Amino acid sequence: MTRLGSLNTGPRTLPLMPAGQQDGLDPYMAQIVTYRKSGLSLNHIIGCPLDCGYCVRHFWGNFDVKTPHLLVSTGRAVELLVAHEGFRPHITPVQLFNKATDPFLPGVKPHLFAVLRDLDARGLTNLVLVITRFRVTERDMAALEELRHLRVTVLFTYSGITDERVEPIAKSRITVSSLHTACRTKQRTKVILYWRPIVPGWNDDPATMAHVLDIGRDADAVVFTGYYHKEENADYLRNLGVEVPYAHDYARRKVLPAELDQTVIDAWRASGARAPLFRKTSCGVSFVHGVADYNGHWGVRELCDICPTQQQQRCSQVHVPPTQDRLEQVLDQLGYETPVMLDGGHIWTHGLSEQQRYPIQHQLGYQIWDLDLPHFAHAHGRSLTGYAPSAEDQDHIAAVRDRFSAETRFDDD
Repeated sequence: MTRLGSLNTGPRTLPLMPAGQQDGLDPYMAQIVTYRKSGLSLNHIIGCPLDCGYCVRHFWGNFDVKTPHLLVSTGRAVELLVAHEGFRPHITPVQLFNKATDPFLPGVKPHLFAVLRDLDARGLTNLVLVITRFRVTERDMAALEELRHLRVTVLFTYSGITDERVEPIAKSRITVSSLHTACRTKQRTKVILYWRPIVPGWNDDPATMAHVLDIGRDADAVVFTGYYHKEENADYLRNLGVEVPYAHDYARRKVLPAELDQTVIDAWRASGARAPLFRKTSCGVSFVHGVADYNGHWGVRELCDICPTQQQQRCSQVHVPPTQDRLEQVLDQLGYETPVMLDGGHIWTHGLSEQQRYPIQHQLGYQIWDLDLPHFAHAHGRSLTGYAPSAEDQDHIAAVRDRFSAETRFDDD
Protein backbone atom coordinates (compact mmCIF):
# COMPACT_ATOMS: atom_id res chain seq x y z
CA MET A 1 0.00 0.00 0.00
CA THR A 2 1.47 3.34 -1.06
CA ARG A 3 -1.21 5.83 -0.13
CA LEU A 4 1.39 7.86 1.78
CA GLY A 5 3.06 9.02 -1.40
CA SER A 6 1.71 12.57 -1.29
CA LEU A 7 2.63 13.33 2.32
CA ASN A 8 5.92 15.04 1.61
CA THR A 9 5.10 16.46 -1.82
CA GLY A 10 1.87 18.41 -1.37
CA PRO A 11 1.65 21.76 -3.20
CA ARG A 12 3.40 24.69 -1.56
CA THR A 13 1.04 27.19 -3.19
CA LEU A 14 -2.66 26.43 -2.96
CA PRO A 15 -5.09 26.97 -5.83
CA LEU A 16 -8.37 28.81 -5.32
CA MET A 17 -11.25 26.43 -5.87
CA PRO A 18 -13.29 27.61 -8.87
CA ALA A 19 -16.68 29.11 -8.06
CA GLY A 20 -18.50 26.39 -9.96
CA GLN A 21 -16.77 23.70 -7.93
CA GLN A 22 -17.51 25.55 -4.71
CA ASP A 23 -21.18 25.68 -5.68
CA GLY A 24 -21.19 21.89 -5.80
CA LEU A 25 -19.79 21.44 -2.28
CA ASP A 26 -21.87 20.05 0.53
CA PRO A 27 -23.34 23.11 2.33
CA TYR A 28 -21.45 22.31 5.51
CA MET A 29 -18.13 21.99 3.69
CA ALA A 30 -18.80 25.31 1.97
CA GLN A 31 -19.16 27.10 5.31
CA ILE A 32 -15.94 28.94 6.05
CA VAL A 33 -16.74 29.72 9.70
CA THR A 34 -18.70 27.23 11.78
CA TYR A 35 -19.28 26.90 15.50
CA ARG A 36 -18.21 23.68 17.17
CA LYS A 37 -18.16 22.65 20.80
CA SER A 38 -14.43 23.23 21.11
CA GLY A 39 -14.55 26.65 19.47
CA LEU A 40 -15.41 28.87 16.53
CA SER A 41 -13.86 27.03 13.62
CA LEU A 42 -12.15 28.64 10.61
CA ASN A 43 -11.89 26.39 7.54
CA HIS A 44 -11.25 28.26 4.32
CA ILE A 45 -8.99 25.47 3.04
CA ILE A 46 -10.41 22.05 2.22
CA GLY A 47 -8.70 18.95 0.88
CA CYS A 48 -6.23 16.54 2.51
CA PRO A 49 -3.92 13.75 1.27
CA LEU A 50 -3.53 11.91 4.59
CA ASP A 51 -6.26 9.34 3.81
CA CYS A 52 -7.25 8.54 7.41
CA GLY A 53 -9.91 5.88 6.91
CA TYR A 54 -12.31 7.25 9.55
CA CYS A 55 -12.02 10.88 8.37
CA VAL A 56 -15.15 12.96 8.91
CA ARG A 57 -14.86 14.23 5.32
CA HIS A 58 -16.52 10.97 4.31
CA PHE A 59 -19.76 12.37 5.74
CA TRP A 60 -19.80 15.35 3.36
CA GLY A 61 -18.54 13.75 0.18
CA ASN A 62 -15.15 15.47 0.29
CA PHE A 63 -12.82 12.59 1.11
CA ASP A 64 -11.61 12.18 -2.49
CA VAL A 65 -10.31 15.77 -2.62
CA LYS A 66 -6.64 15.19 -1.81
CA THR A 67 -5.19 18.55 -2.86
CA PRO A 68 -5.94 21.41 -0.45
CA HIS A 69 -7.82 24.30 -2.08
CA LEU A 70 -8.58 27.80 -0.85
CA LEU A 71 -12.22 28.86 -0.75
CA VAL A 72 -11.34 32.54 -0.16
CA SER A 73 -8.18 34.48 0.58
CA THR A 74 -6.75 34.18 4.08
CA GLY A 75 -7.25 37.87 4.76
CA ARG A 76 -10.92 37.56 3.86
CA ALA A 77 -11.23 34.44 6.02
CA VAL A 78 -9.91 36.24 9.11
CA GLU A 79 -12.40 39.07 8.58
CA LEU A 80 -15.23 36.51 8.36
CA LEU A 81 -14.02 34.95 11.61
CA VAL A 82 -13.85 38.11 13.71
CA ALA A 83 -17.13 39.40 12.23
CA HIS A 84 -19.01 36.20 13.07
CA GLU A 85 -22.00 36.70 15.36
CA GLY A 86 -20.52 34.28 17.89
CA PHE A 87 -17.03 35.79 18.07
CA ARG A 88 -16.12 37.72 21.19
CA PRO A 89 -12.60 39.16 21.60
CA HIS A 90 -10.60 37.45 24.38
CA ILE A 91 -13.50 35.04 25.10
CA THR A 92 -14.43 32.86 22.14
CA PRO A 93 -12.17 29.80 21.69
CA VAL A 94 -11.01 29.45 18.08
CA GLN A 95 -10.09 26.37 16.04
CA LEU A 96 -8.07 26.56 12.82
CA PHE A 97 -8.35 24.10 9.92
CA ASN A 98 -9.87 21.29 11.97
CA LYS A 99 -12.63 20.25 9.56
CA ALA A 100 -11.20 19.55 6.14
CA THR A 101 -7.40 19.57 6.06
CA ASP A 102 -4.32 19.42 8.28
CA PRO A 103 -2.94 22.84 9.29
CA PHE A 104 0.70 21.78 8.97
CA LEU A 105 0.56 20.43 5.42
CA PRO A 106 3.17 22.28 3.31
CA GLY A 107 0.67 24.41 1.42
CA VAL A 108 -1.63 25.02 4.38
CA LYS A 109 1.00 26.01 6.94
CA PRO A 110 1.72 29.50 5.53
CA HIS A 111 -1.97 30.29 5.82
CA LEU A 112 -2.06 28.93 9.38
CA PHE A 113 0.69 31.30 10.44
CA ALA A 114 -0.84 34.19 8.51
CA VAL A 115 -4.10 33.73 10.45
CA LEU A 116 -2.29 33.46 13.78
CA ARG A 117 -0.17 36.56 13.16
CA ASP A 118 -3.18 38.57 12.03
CA LEU A 119 -5.18 37.67 15.13
CA ASP A 120 -2.20 38.20 17.41
CA ALA A 121 -1.49 41.63 15.89
CA ARG A 122 -5.01 42.64 16.92
CA GLY A 123 -4.02 42.02 20.55
CA LEU A 124 -6.51 39.17 20.91
CA THR A 125 -5.95 36.76 23.79
CA ASN A 126 -8.46 34.11 22.72
CA LEU A 127 -7.63 30.44 23.18
CA VAL A 128 -6.65 28.96 19.80
CA LEU A 129 -6.68 25.22 19.07
CA VAL A 130 -4.53 23.82 16.25
CA ILE A 131 -5.01 20.07 15.67
CA THR A 132 -2.46 18.14 13.59
CA ARG A 133 -0.90 14.78 12.93
CA PHE A 134 1.65 16.08 10.44
CA ARG A 135 5.17 17.49 10.55
CA VAL A 136 5.87 20.26 13.08
CA THR A 137 9.46 21.50 13.08
CA GLU A 138 11.57 23.54 15.48
CA ARG A 139 11.14 26.46 13.10
CA ASP A 140 7.36 26.08 13.32
CA MET A 141 7.52 26.05 17.10
CA ALA A 142 9.72 29.15 17.06
CA ALA A 143 7.09 30.91 14.95
CA LEU A 144 4.39 29.94 17.45
CA GLU A 145 6.54 31.18 20.31
CA GLU A 146 6.78 34.60 18.64
CA LEU A 147 3.05 35.17 19.25
CA ARG A 148 2.51 37.47 22.19
CA HIS A 149 -1.22 37.52 22.86
CA LEU A 150 -3.07 34.47 21.57
CA ARG A 151 -3.10 31.46 23.86
CA VAL A 152 -2.23 28.67 21.44
CA THR A 153 -2.50 24.92 22.01
CA VAL A 154 -1.21 22.41 19.48
CA LEU A 155 -3.07 19.11 19.79
CA PHE A 156 -1.25 16.17 18.20
CA THR A 157 -3.65 13.48 17.07
CA TYR A 158 -2.02 10.13 17.79
CA SER A 159 -3.91 6.87 18.23
CA GLY A 160 -1.30 4.14 18.21
CA ILE A 161 -3.23 2.44 15.39
CA THR A 162 -0.78 0.47 13.24
CA ASP A 163 -3.12 -0.72 10.47
CA GLU A 164 -2.12 1.32 7.43
CA ARG A 165 -5.56 0.80 5.89
CA VAL A 166 -6.99 2.82 8.77
CA GLU A 167 -4.12 5.29 9.13
CA PRO A 168 -1.63 5.41 6.24
CA ILE A 169 0.52 7.76 8.33
CA ALA A 170 0.99 4.93 10.85
CA LYS A 171 4.03 3.54 9.05
CA SER A 172 5.89 6.83 9.54
CA ARG A 173 7.09 8.48 12.73
CA ILE A 174 5.94 11.91 11.58
CA THR A 175 3.44 12.51 14.39
CA VAL A 176 5.65 11.07 17.11
CA SER A 177 8.68 13.06 16.00
CA SER A 178 6.60 16.24 15.76
CA LEU A 179 5.14 15.75 19.23
CA HIS A 180 8.60 15.23 20.71
CA THR A 181 9.90 18.32 18.91
CA ALA A 182 7.03 20.40 20.25
CA CYS A 183 7.45 19.12 23.79
CA ARG A 184 11.17 19.82 23.72
CA THR A 185 10.86 23.39 22.44
CA LYS A 186 7.55 24.64 23.89
CA GLN A 187 7.53 27.52 26.29
CA ARG A 188 4.52 29.76 25.88
CA THR A 189 2.81 27.36 23.44
CA LYS A 190 0.95 24.45 25.03
CA VAL A 191 1.04 20.87 23.73
CA ILE A 192 -1.60 18.17 24.13
CA LEU A 193 -1.52 14.53 23.08
CA TYR A 194 -4.89 14.02 21.40
CA TRP A 195 -5.42 10.28 21.89
CA ARG A 196 -8.03 9.49 19.27
CA PRO A 197 -9.84 7.58 18.02
CA ILE A 198 -9.76 4.77 20.55
CA VAL A 199 -11.54 1.82 18.95
CA PRO A 200 -12.01 -1.80 20.11
CA GLY A 201 -9.80 -4.15 18.14
CA TRP A 202 -7.76 -1.34 16.61
CA ASN A 203 -5.77 0.14 19.49
CA ASP A 204 -7.27 -0.88 22.83
CA ASP A 205 -4.77 -3.59 23.80
CA PRO A 206 -2.57 -2.93 26.86
CA ALA A 207 0.69 -2.68 24.91
CA THR A 208 -0.66 -0.07 22.50
CA MET A 209 -2.18 1.98 25.29
CA ALA A 210 1.07 1.91 27.25
CA HIS A 211 2.93 2.96 24.09
CA VAL A 212 0.65 5.94 23.43
CA LEU A 213 0.93 7.15 27.01
CA ASP A 214 4.71 6.87 26.82
CA ILE A 215 4.72 8.91 23.60
CA GLY A 216 2.84 11.67 25.42
CA ARG A 217 4.87 11.61 28.60
CA ASP A 218 6.18 15.18 28.12
CA ALA A 219 2.95 16.75 26.87
CA ASP A 220 1.09 19.27 29.01
CA ALA A 221 -2.00 17.06 28.99
CA VAL A 222 -3.63 14.06 27.33
CA VAL A 223 -7.18 14.16 25.94
CA PHE A 224 -8.85 10.93 24.81
CA THR A 225 -11.96 10.29 22.78
CA GLY A 226 -13.72 7.75 20.59
CA TYR A 227 -14.71 7.22 17.00
CA TYR A 228 -17.40 8.71 14.77
CA HIS A 229 -19.14 5.52 13.64
CA LYS A 230 -21.21 6.47 10.63
CA GLU A 231 -22.21 4.57 7.54
CA GLU A 232 -19.97 6.47 5.15
CA ASN A 233 -16.63 5.85 6.86
CA ALA A 234 -17.64 2.37 8.03
CA ASP A 235 -18.43 1.30 4.45
CA TYR A 236 -15.14 2.75 3.23
CA LEU A 237 -13.17 0.81 5.84
CA ARG A 238 -15.09 -2.43 5.29
CA ASN A 239 -14.35 -2.18 1.57
CA LEU A 240 -10.65 -2.10 2.51
CA GLY A 241 -11.13 -5.30 4.52
CA VAL A 242 -10.97 -3.60 7.92
CA GLU A 243 -13.04 -5.14 10.69
CA VAL A 244 -15.23 -2.32 11.98
CA PRO A 245 -16.77 -2.60 15.47
CA TYR A 246 -20.24 -1.52 16.62
CA ALA A 247 -22.00 -3.28 13.70
CA HIS A 248 -24.60 -0.99 12.12
CA ASP A 249 -25.32 0.95 15.30
CA TYR A 250 -24.54 4.33 13.72
CA ALA A 251 -24.76 7.50 15.79
CA ARG A 252 -24.41 11.27 15.53
CA ARG A 253 -22.03 11.34 18.49
CA LYS A 254 -18.66 9.65 18.98
CA VAL A 255 -18.64 6.11 20.32
CA LEU A 256 -16.64 5.34 23.44
CA PRO A 257 -18.37 2.70 25.60
CA ALA A 258 -18.16 2.89 29.38
CA GLU A 259 -15.98 -0.21 29.57
CA LEU A 260 -13.47 1.27 27.13
CA ASP A 261 -13.50 4.57 29.02
CA GLN A 262 -12.50 2.71 32.18
CA THR A 263 -9.82 0.74 30.33
CA VAL A 264 -8.21 4.00 29.20
CA ILE A 265 -8.26 5.44 32.72
CA ASP A 266 -6.82 2.25 34.21
CA ALA A 267 -4.02 2.26 31.63
CA TRP A 268 -3.23 5.90 32.39
CA ARG A 269 -3.11 5.27 36.12
CA ALA A 270 -0.93 2.17 35.68
CA SER A 271 1.49 4.07 33.44
CA GLY A 272 2.45 6.60 36.09
CA ALA A 273 2.06 9.30 33.44
CA ARG A 274 2.74 12.84 34.61
CA ALA A 275 0.48 14.43 32.01
CA PRO A 276 -3.07 14.67 33.36
CA LEU A 277 -5.85 12.90 31.47
CA PHE A 278 -9.10 14.55 30.31
CA ARG A 279 -12.27 13.27 28.68
CA LYS A 280 -13.12 16.54 26.97
CA THR A 281 -11.04 18.71 24.64
CA SER A 282 -12.04 21.98 26.26
CA CYS A 283 -11.13 20.60 29.69
CA GLY A 284 -7.60 19.78 28.57
CA VAL A 285 -7.12 23.06 26.70
CA SER A 286 -8.44 25.11 29.61
CA PHE A 287 -6.21 23.26 32.09
CA VAL A 288 -2.97 23.83 30.19
CA HIS A 289 -3.69 27.57 30.12
CA GLY A 290 -4.67 27.69 33.79
CA VAL A 291 -8.32 28.68 33.33
CA ALA A 292 -11.69 27.10 34.07
CA ASP A 293 -13.30 24.97 31.38
CA TYR A 294 -15.08 27.26 28.94
CA ASN A 295 -17.71 24.60 28.22
CA GLY A 296 -18.85 24.45 31.83
CA HIS A 297 -18.39 20.70 32.20
CA TRP A 298 -18.34 21.13 35.97
CA GLY A 299 -22.11 20.95 35.54
CA VAL A 300 -21.67 17.31 34.44
CA ARG A 301 -19.69 16.26 37.47
CA GLU A 302 -19.07 12.62 36.52
CA LEU A 303 -16.76 13.86 33.75
CA CYS A 304 -14.49 15.53 36.28
CA ASP A 305 -13.40 12.65 38.51
CA ILE A 306 -10.05 12.27 36.72
CA CYS A 307 -9.26 15.99 36.53
CA PRO A 308 -6.44 17.41 38.69
CA THR A 309 -7.61 18.89 41.98
CA GLN A 310 -6.47 22.38 41.04
CA GLN A 311 -8.52 22.26 37.85
CA GLN A 312 -11.60 21.09 39.74
CA GLN A 313 -11.15 24.05 42.06
CA ARG A 314 -10.85 26.49 39.15
CA CYS A 315 -13.99 25.16 37.51
CA SER A 316 -16.06 25.00 40.68
CA GLN A 317 -15.23 28.59 41.61
CA VAL A 318 -16.61 30.08 38.39
CA HIS A 319 -19.45 27.66 37.67
CA VAL A 320 -22.38 29.86 38.66
CA PRO A 321 -25.83 29.71 37.07
CA PRO A 322 -26.38 32.77 34.89
CA THR A 323 -29.06 35.21 35.95
CA GLN A 324 -32.09 35.55 33.73
CA ASP A 325 -30.92 39.04 32.76
CA ARG A 326 -27.49 37.78 31.75
CA LEU A 327 -28.96 34.91 29.75
CA GLU A 328 -31.36 37.22 27.94
CA GLN A 329 -28.51 39.64 27.24
CA VAL A 330 -26.46 36.93 25.53
CA LEU A 331 -29.45 35.68 23.53
CA ASP A 332 -30.29 39.22 22.43
CA GLN A 333 -26.69 39.91 21.37
CA LEU A 334 -26.68 36.77 19.27
CA GLY A 335 -30.16 37.36 17.89
CA TYR A 336 -31.49 34.00 19.09
CA GLU A 337 -34.93 33.16 20.43
CA THR A 338 -35.57 30.07 22.49
CA PRO A 339 -37.43 29.02 25.61
CA VAL A 340 -34.99 28.25 28.42
CA MET A 341 -35.10 26.30 31.67
CA LEU A 342 -32.38 25.94 34.30
CA ASP A 343 -31.90 22.35 35.48
CA GLY A 344 -28.99 21.69 37.81
CA GLY A 345 -25.69 22.31 36.04
CA HIS A 346 -27.16 23.03 32.63
CA ILE A 347 -29.81 25.01 30.77
CA TRP A 348 -32.39 23.41 28.51
CA THR A 349 -33.29 25.11 25.23
CA HIS A 350 -35.39 24.12 22.26
CA GLY A 351 -35.11 24.90 18.57
CA LEU A 352 -31.50 26.10 18.52
CA SER A 353 -28.92 24.35 16.36
CA GLU A 354 -25.57 23.18 17.70
CA GLN A 355 -23.92 26.18 16.07
CA GLN A 356 -26.28 28.44 18.00
CA ARG A 357 -25.99 26.69 21.35
CA TYR A 358 -22.20 26.69 21.58
CA PRO A 359 -21.59 30.46 21.53
CA ILE A 360 -24.10 30.79 24.39
CA GLN A 361 -22.26 28.03 26.24
CA HIS A 362 -18.86 29.63 25.75
CA GLN A 363 -19.95 33.08 26.82
CA LEU A 364 -21.66 31.78 29.96
CA GLY A 365 -19.30 28.90 30.78
CA TYR A 366 -22.45 26.88 31.37
CA GLN A 367 -23.82 23.82 29.58
CA ILE A 368 -26.57 24.55 27.04
CA TRP A 369 -28.60 21.49 26.05
CA ASP A 370 -31.37 20.89 23.55
CA LEU A 371 -34.55 19.17 24.70
CA ASP A 372 -34.58 16.89 21.66
CA LEU A 373 -30.96 15.77 22.15
CA PRO A 374 -30.68 14.95 25.86
CA HIS A 375 -27.44 13.91 27.52
CA PHE A 376 -27.46 10.95 29.89
CA ALA A 377 -25.25 10.34 32.91
CA HIS A 378 -21.71 9.15 32.05
CA ALA A 379 -22.49 9.18 28.31
CA HIS A 380 -22.41 12.98 28.06
CA GLY A 381 -21.57 13.96 24.51
CA ARG A 382 -21.17 10.33 23.44
CA SER A 383 -23.24 7.78 21.59
CA LEU A 384 -25.34 5.59 23.89
CA THR A 385 -23.55 2.52 22.48
CA GLY A 386 -22.05 0.83 25.52
CA TYR A 387 -24.24 2.75 27.96
CA ALA A 388 -27.61 1.94 29.48
CA PRO A 389 -29.53 5.03 30.61
CA SER A 390 -31.05 4.32 34.00
CA ALA A 391 -34.77 4.43 34.62
CA GLU A 392 -34.12 7.42 36.86
CA ASP A 393 -32.39 9.23 34.00
CA GLN A 394 -35.19 8.50 31.59
CA ASP A 395 -37.85 9.52 34.10
CA HIS A 396 -36.00 12.78 34.71
CA ILE A 397 -35.88 13.59 30.99
CA ALA A 398 -39.60 12.88 30.70
CA ALA A 399 -40.32 15.15 33.67
CA VAL A 400 -38.16 17.89 32.14
CA ARG A 401 -40.12 17.66 28.89
CA ASP A 402 -43.41 17.98 30.75
CA ARG A 403 -42.19 20.88 32.86
CA PHE A 404 -40.59 22.58 29.88
CA SER A 405 -43.80 22.30 27.89
CA ALA A 406 -45.92 23.63 30.73
CA GLU A 407 -43.66 26.57 31.54
CA THR A 408 -43.33 27.72 27.95
CA ARG A 409 -47.04 27.23 27.22
CA PHE A 410 -48.04 29.62 30.00
CA ASP A 411 -45.23 32.13 29.55
CA ASP A 412 -46.86 35.55 29.31
CA ASP A 413 -44.20 36.68 26.87
